[in-house]
Amino acid sequence: MPRIEPLTPPYPEDVDRALRRWMPPGAPHEPLALFRVLHRHPELASRMFVLGSGLLGHGLLPAADRELVIARTTARAGCGYEWGVHAATLAPQAGLTPAQLRATAADDPAAAGVAWSPRQAALLAAVDDLHDTARVGAAAWDALRPHYDDAQLLELLVLTGWYRTVAHVANGLRLADEPWAEPFPAGPPAE
Repeated sequence: MPRIEPLTPPYPEDVDRALRRWMPPGAPHEPLALFRVLHRHPELASRMFVLGSGLLGHGLLPAADRELVIARTTARAGCGYEWGVHAATLAPQAGLTPAQLRATAADDPAAAGVAWSPRQAALLAAVDDLHDTARVGAAAWDALRPHYDDAQLLELLVLTGWYRTVAHVANGLRLADEPWAEPFPAGPPAE
């Protein structure tokens, strides 16, 4: 049971319009529970929409890199809710395989039986550094540098912070997984 109940239909017209903007056109399911909870504070939701949609729809990072970063960030934060949403939808569309997605939830993705490219390994190391220390160490930064320009590196830092924020919200609310989401390989987070 979530700590704050998501809104349920029928929604007020302005909320219905906003929720439709948050979902991809033709999505086969209801708006995410996370979105429906956020719309209990419409001003906050509208501010969050700008950054979230900008990172997903207008970012400079290749989609596969973006989804790898999101998967590892949410996995490290123990956020099965957001990990499962992306693993079921955007990550496969971006070309991540089921084995790669499972490996993002492993303690050590490099030892999870997946052959990561140098670029992917650099992304995973940077996410782990940020999770562990709120910094990117010199080795991880130097490994990223050949693959990304300054604008993309800035976006990477914001992307990891953004999805850490999303994980805090989803975990703090104790949101149940969406029924169609991929189950988190590490199992449900401990209470």
